[in-house]
Amino acid sequence: MEKKTEKLENFKTAIGSTVKSLSNSENVEVSFGNQNLKTEKISIRLPEIERLNDKFNYDQIRALADSESLKIRFSNKKTYKSFEPEGNISKKLYEVAEKIRFEKLGSEQFKGVKNNIDKYYQKRVNSLDLKNSEDKIIESFENYLRVKFLNTKNTKDLEKKLKTYKKDLEEKFKDKIGQLTKLANDQAKFNSLVSDLIANMSLDEVNDQEERDKNEETQDDKPRNPEKQDQKSKENDQQEMSIDSGVPDLENQTKDSDQNEEEIEIEDKSKSELRKNIKNNFKNIKYRTYTEEFDEIIKAEDLETEEELSRLRKNLDQQLLQLKNFISKLANKLQRKLLAKQNRSWNFDLEEGLLDTSKLPRIIMDPFNSLSFKKEKDIEFKDTLVTILIDNSGSMRGKPISVAAICADILARTLERCSVKVEILGFTTKHWKGGSSREKWMKNDKPNLPGRLNDLRHIIYKSADTPWRQGKNNMGLMLKEGLLKENIDGEALKWAYNKMSKRKEERKILMVISDGAPVDDSTLSTNSSDYLETNLKNIVKWIENKKNIELLAIGIGHDVTRYYDQAIKITDVQDLGDVMINQLTDLFVKKNKKTLH
Repeated sequence: MEKKTEKLENFKTAIGSTVKSLSNSENVEVSFGNQNLKTEKISIRLPEIERLNDKFNYDQIRALADSESLKIRFSNKKTYKSFEPEGNISKKLYEVAEKIRFEKLGSEQFKGVKNNIDKYYQKRVNSLDLKNSEDKIIESFENYLRVKFLNTKNTKDLEKKLKTYKKDLEEKFKDKIGQLTKLANDQAKFNSLVSDLIANMSLDEVNDQEERDKNEETQDDKPRNPEKQDQKSKENDQQEMSIDSGVPDLENQTKDSDQNEEEIEIEDKSKSELRKNIKNNFKNIKYRTYTEEFDEIIKAEDLETEEELSRLRKNLDQQLLQLKNFISKLANKLQRKLLAKQNRSWNFDLEEGLLDTSKLPRIIMDPFNSLSFKKEKDIEFKDTLVTILIDNSGSMRGKPISVAAICADILARTLERCSVKVEILGFTTKHWKGGSSREKWMKNDKPNLPGRLNDLRHIIYKSADTPWRQGKNNMGLMLKEGLLKENIDGEALKWAYNKMSKRKEERKILMVISDGAPVDDSTLSTNSSDYLETNLKNIVKWIENKKNIELLAIGIGHDVTRYYDQAIKITDVQDLGDVMINQLTDLFVKKNKKTLH
């Protein structure tokens, strides 16, 4: 008995040493089973070692220890979190993809690691009974990536078991596998791409709908109380449009068959087929608004008193002090680059102006030659408008909106010194979950597919012709508690574009700062789930095709390249100022080079 105990302890010690070596860290502590560790070190919890002669248990512990060690060595938690998608299934798939990434890196460096992980995986996956659809999706996803990244070999039975979902995965991922393989050493780019691919699969939407269908089927078997049911429908304004209520109108638009035939057809179809039909019809419906009578375009100074704006500005200045040196360097950098480009072009061989000293030798050699003069000319910066459009949604609350306000404030000051006009705009909604627009819709018996169903609030913090000193207090309004609500990006972009189009400046640049996709619960609960996102994509494409306004987007913790051709993502809001100034500087320099050519 003592020898067995000694062997177990020796094995645990060996595992602990291996973990420290593989993780490349001494700051790691390993525990087994329910063993409690009171330590500030990084903790790895492994299953209890039951018997040394239990081969599966032994392989499991070795594989899990190796995988967790590689996670510490190759995976940055902050980077991982910054790209994590929404939704239960999406998060699990994202976790699997990151695990495959760091296990791939470890397997390339440590051959024994690959053997341990592969041996345990083969035993585990072949013993699974995949009856649950969610488990099947996750296991199919992991197996697909293991085959592609780690050259895992499948048995025929396993291939057959996972065939359904793997076919879909091949369609979604086959063009991106090569790119993902190249990005394995760059966690941020790998996580970003995987997150977008998973999000585009919309697995959580399907899963949530399946759960609702199950609940509906369960409810159908129970006796209903008409009074309670009616009261419940009034109280719950999030579920206005059930699957069945939306179908007849859409079917009538595409079919001429009589009502009885339609009812028989609908009853015969499965709910998943109905959802597909509805989704396809949604895509053909143009974006519209239920009502615009409650929307507002308002100046910041009209939303608050002078005293409150002054107080909020002081709060902003206090935060500005912490970034004073950093911001000053960025502002000076932009100003130097702009001014350096602005006044270094000359017109020569003129009859008046500054004497061109380079031509004096010609006069000395022949006094009958006339004097030559030159004049400095401007390069176009003075005839430029920069509009900064800031997402004022609730998810921007805290540091993101503070940094966005500070950077917009600094840019306005800096560009003003270079004679560039700057306009600062914001967009949000007046209320959460619909406001007056939704109330009107409900009073009108909740017609299906109402379109945008919330009251817009577009804010002018600083107009292009307002000097910075006059508008500086308005920047503090972004810190106002309760201002930030929901974001309908497409309409905000169109508003900013139309506003800029009326200006006479020859060059116009629109910079959008956002932290995610458009979200408005009221609109998305009564239309298709991609209703606002599709509109944003269409508006962006429309502006980019016009080409009279240069469009640039910065995503905070969110990849906006799927919407905008010219976009950049930052994971830390601290990088926003640097990115904004560098992007603007690059735009001016590129434009100047074209002019000189």
